[in-house]
Amino acid sequence: MATIHNEAEPEQIAPVVLMPGDPLRAKLIAEEYLENCILFNQVRNMLGYTGWYKGHRISVMGGGMGCPSTGIYAHELFCKYNVDSIIRVGSCGAFSEEVAMRDLLLIRSSWSESSFARAYSGFEGDTAFPSEDLNGLLSQAAETLGQSLKQVKVHTADSFYKKDKEANFKIRDQWGCVAEEMESFALFHVAEVSGKKAAALLTVSDHALTRKKISAEERRNSFRSMIETALLGAVLRLEEMEKRL
Repeated sequence: MATIHNEAEPEQIAPVVLMPGDPLRAKLIAEEYLENCILFNQVRNMLGYTGWYKGHRISVMGGGMGCPSTGIYAHELFCKYNVDSIIRVGSCGAFSEEVAMRDLLLIRSSWSESSFARAYSGFEGDTAFPSEDLNGLLSQAAETLGQSLKQVKVHTADSFYKKDKEANFKIRDQWGCVAEEMESFALFHVAEVSGKKAAALLTVSDHALTRKKISAEERRNSFRSMIETALLGAVLRLEEMEKRL
């Protein structure tokens, strides 16, 4: 049954969903990688598609920017549409010498000062974790594709802009985060509370130390290593699920 944010019927969404923040990236992934696609959602232009990749049925849907938006779509996919796994594919800004522009990162933990988890479930902690199983499959996918992958701790921010210009460096030094994004903390927490699986792959799109960055158009079109790794990881998860039937 459709929700107020998603007009899909339950059978239209696959058990594994790739979730970029940008709905236009969802559209690009669907059009370039999936066969026999259907558009299952366009409420608020948060585009969602289901199609076939290497013989497996996979969905891709935008999640928006920030914990509140991601939390809405993750909750509904997990709890209303019985999705098993969500793999975030997104961009991040780095502020450590440990990572470089265009590096592919697999999040091992996400630290945040966000109040999202407290509001969602009463959780008082500040760190959320992905599924170890799903991370393992994504690592396997990267190895199969010959893709270098760095497992890191990131900061999930509530505010993109900050008056304190040194804030990210303070977070790096105190909490060990090497990059910043805005969604994974919420995704991981909703997955854990729902008894489901979530992981996040990120591509470094700008760097505070080098002042380099790529354009919004490049963000939508040039993250192919990340997308292909996520798709293969989704296939591996679906194959695991099929073996258990």
